[in-house]
Amino acid sequence: MIKSISKYILLSFGLLSAQILIGQTTSEYNYTEAFGPGFYTSDGTAYRSASGKPGPQYWQNAASYDIKATLDDKTDRIKGTLIMTYTNNSPEALDFVWFQLDQNLFNSKSRGQATLPLTESRYGSTSSTFEGGYSLQNVKINNVMTTNYVITDTRMRINLSKPLEAKGGKVTFSMDFEFAIPEYGADRTGILPTKNGKIYSIAQWYPRICVFDDIIGWNTQPYTGPGEFYLEFGDFNVEISAPADHIVALGGELLNPSEVWTAQQLERYNEAKNSNKTIMIRPLSEVTNKNSRPNAKQLTWKYRLENAHDVAWTSSNSFIVDAAKINLPSGKTSLALSLYPEESNGKNGWERSTEYTKASIEHYSKKWLEYPYPVAINVASNVGGMEYPAISFCGYNAKGGDLWGVTDHEFGHNWFPMIVGSNERLHAWMDEGFNTFINEISTQHFNKGEYNMRYGSKNSLTQALFNPSLEAVTNSPQNMRERHIGYLAYYKPAYALRVLREEIIGIERFDQAFKKYIEYWAYKHPTPNDFFRTIENETGENLNWYWRSMFQNNWQMDQAISEVRYVDLDETKGALITVQNLGKMPMPIEVEATTASGKKLTIKLPVEIWERNKVWTFKINTTEKLAKILLDPRNVFPDMDPDNNTWKAK
Repeated sequence: MIKSISKYILLSFGLLSAQILIGQTTSEYNYTEAFGPGFYTSDGTAYRSASGKPGPQYWQNAASYDIKATLDDKTDRIKGTLIMTYTNNSPEALDFVWFQLDQNLFNSKSRGQATLPLTESRYGSTSSTFEGGYSLQNVKINNVMTTNYVITDTRMRINLSKPLEAKGGKVTFSMDFEFAIPEYGADRTGILPTKNGKIYSIAQWYPRICVFDDIIGWNTQPYTGPGEFYLEFGDFNVEISAPADHIVALGGELLNPSEVWTAQQLERYNEAKNSNKTIMIRPLSEVTNKNSRPNAKQLTWKYRLENAHDVAWTSSNSFIVDAAKINLPSGKTSLALSLYPEESNGKNGWERSTEYTKASIEHYSKKWLEYPYPVAINVASNVGGMEYPAISFCGYNAKGGDLWGVTDHEFGHNWFPMIVGSNERLHAWMDEGFNTFINEISTQHFNKGEYNMRYGSKNSLTQALFNPSLEAVTNSPQNMRERHIGYLAYYKPAYALRVLREEIIGIERFDQAFKKYIEYWAYKHPTPNDFFRTIENETGENLNWYWRSMFQNNWQMDQAISEVRYVDLDETKGALITVQNLGKMPMPIEVEATTASGKKLTIKLPVEIWERNKVWTFKINTTEKLAKILLDPRNVFPDMDPDNNTWKAK
């Protein structure tokens, strides 16, 4: 920032004078830009109310899947068949549908591979010789073979022989698919070698229908790695066939436990369902024991998951398995299940995974909305941290606070975006940022704050989060530099929600509004405006200035004390403090004044003082001299230049 020479005018008779502090000479602030009307560029509709709720005619389409797949652990390939029933609840007939083919990212000719930088990226595959992508056969519509489809990169358009009728029309698609599993697939799927066998983390593994919505119609954003999900809700019936020495876990209810567990493991499995303490289902001592698995060549694990938008799974012969009961507010229960190799066991490592999973799910269920799934499965993986409904992949070498943090984060994603199904491909901050925000609260509560310091001090990241080189939070992750995604999708929106909760609205009022947002949009597809409108309508606050500052733009905040003087040069009559708003972001004012005798006075002023002013003068009622004036004494606002926040008597 441009600095100006400080002026100090020392008056005689020991009286305090005006003191101009070091600070920016020119304000960038424009109050009509910050507070002006017109933030919302469209009115509410019958589909999306201006109140932030789904409108009276809100609709979304639905997709349910029946999938059978086989894992070949010799060739690292998956073969499968799927039958998908699609329901068109929209008000218009559809002449075609679009599918997502995410595995095509790992084809050497994909757009995603072409956009990978030469420097290290999390969105590629570690092997330069690996050739992935789908092989699709026997594509059918209502059980009739069709060749009337076109595959373009990670998308497939299937043309319909007759339009799918509006408001309830149904159609069934089926196809066979096969692909090679990438060793490291964009940090979402992969294969981890361990001393006792390979761990397969299988995600984004079957062709999935794209979302058709009232916002942009078909959502066909190519999958290039950074953006994650936008999927329709439905029910899943999945059968996974794998070598009999493997244990297969999928995010859903296991329908045939007696067929895939040994008698002893089944007994332990059932015991865990009723235990608040972690129960070993398959201890380390059994991992290399052939008798710890049923005597067969191959087993088929059958799972069902209802009202979800995706499924993922894992398979390995190296798993230690433990579990415990999750207690839900309604009296229902779920099952926390952890699967990890010998390398992850011990030294405050994965032996605490089930404890962490249970605590995380129970906290979010009580605080926000009850967990809907029958299990919560944590898998030790070479995937550093990735979430799917009812199952998470977390780094196998994580321990202590790092393991708590990644476990809590990935299971927090069951609320954002598994329950509140926002469009991650375009609005990553609506799941990553919201989730990081609720993680901070969860961490405060876990085990009497065991890992509470992992997020650092309140403003430790201010200079990074508001760096002028960053894009705006509302940009899509594909439209951000990769090294910026962590700041913009995770930490800055979480920071913005924390400040909004603790400093602008208040914890109780914010939490009620945030809980209503979750309730209104559970199992639906909200947009950014739906969130903004919900918070404003529920709290009664006009927060256009805040959304503009924190989300739509990368504005900086810089408040400065520019003058301190006594009324009529008489300290017994009080002091007048003048504050400038030098940055483009407005924020409330909080000042701590320390008198010569050591007494402290705190003055708080609302953000509305900046609605039509760049400079504001207010009075501190004191009858003695002042020793120090400090702006933002609790360090809760993102002031980029704290050097001009302090005045000291001379």
